[in-house]
Formats: sequence, C-alpha cells, structure tokens
Amino acid sequence: MARPLSEEKRDAILKAATELVAEIGTGAATAQIAKRAGVADGTLFTYFPTKNDLLNQLYLEIKASLAEAVMASYPAQGGVFERARHLWDRLIDWGASYPERQKAMRKLAVSDRVTQATREEVSAAFLDVNAMIRESIGPGSKTDGSAAFVGALIEAMSDVTLSFIASDPDKAETYKELGFQTFWNGVMR
Repeated sequence: MARPLSEEKRDAILKAATELVAEIGTGAATAQIAKRAGVADGTLFTYFPTKNDLLNQLYLEIKASLAEAVMASYPAQGGVFERARHLWDRLIDWGASYPERQKAMRKLAVSDRVTQATREEVSAAFLDVNAMIRESIGPGSKTDGSAAFVGALIEAMSDVTLSFIASDPDKAETYKELGFQTFWNGVMR
C-alpha cells in the first residue's frame, strides 16, 4: 500500500517553487525546486507529475491567496468607486505582504506553461471584480471597452506601486494612495 502524501512536503515544494519562480522565472529547474524544498527529485514528481502541473498548481494557489484577500468583505453592492478602492487596497496590501508570491504570479501570468483551463479557473475566483470592471467600461469610459485591457492596467499600475513600496516602505501609504488616484482618474473615471 502506498504511503499517503505529506502536506508538509507538498507545501515545501510549492514554497520553493514560489521563491525560484520569483527569482529566476519559470525556467527554474525541477531539481533546483526539489533541492530548495529539501526533497528528492523524484519526490517532487510524486506530488506534481510534470513541471507544468507544478507551475499550474502554483499559479492556482497564489491566485487563490490573492482572491481570498481581495474578496474578503468585497462590497459587491457598493458603487464602482467603493469596489475599485477595495480591490486596489487589498491588491496592494497583499502584494506588499507577499512580495515573492506577487513576483511569481506576474511571471506565471505571462508564461505559456499556464494553461487556458487554469486561467479560466482563476478568472472564476474574481467574478465580482470582473463585473465591476465591465460596469466601469460602459458607454463614455476612457478605455476601448476591453475588460482584459483594464485588468492589465490594474496589474501594471499595482506592479509599479509595489515596486516603489518595496524601495521605500516608509512611504507605503503615500504610494498606495497615489497609485489608486492615478488609476481611478486615469482609467476608471
């Protein structure tokens, strides 16, 4: 009878993968990931049959962490401003608290190793946010009507904001506010 899989080993593999993807990208070798996790190379493949399986699961787990932060107390019945503000604040707070996850998430987001099925699963976790974006790009908006474009702007602007926060943590609240005001006035209004 096979031994049950250890959650500790699985978590160690995902943590090591997060660190290495954040540092060097999706080209990180599985041997490097296994070594950093403190497991044998073969053990990694017991938990994740292929590297792509590992990277897709990592993307799902990171996005689930972000969705949990963003969707907690999400004001679904609030106005667009209130929902956008909530999204921005939670996104920045999460990224500042988990910089490795945020860096790994960005690298995975542009990787062709992350499948369309995984991307669709992630999108489902942000249905309310996507609805807010679609609502904001109605007639008369500044965008071309593309929710994907607005989502990409949110990600890019949050990356810049988080970069400044990382370089000068004492000004975190200032950068968070300036980032939101720039986003709101430049994109959403």
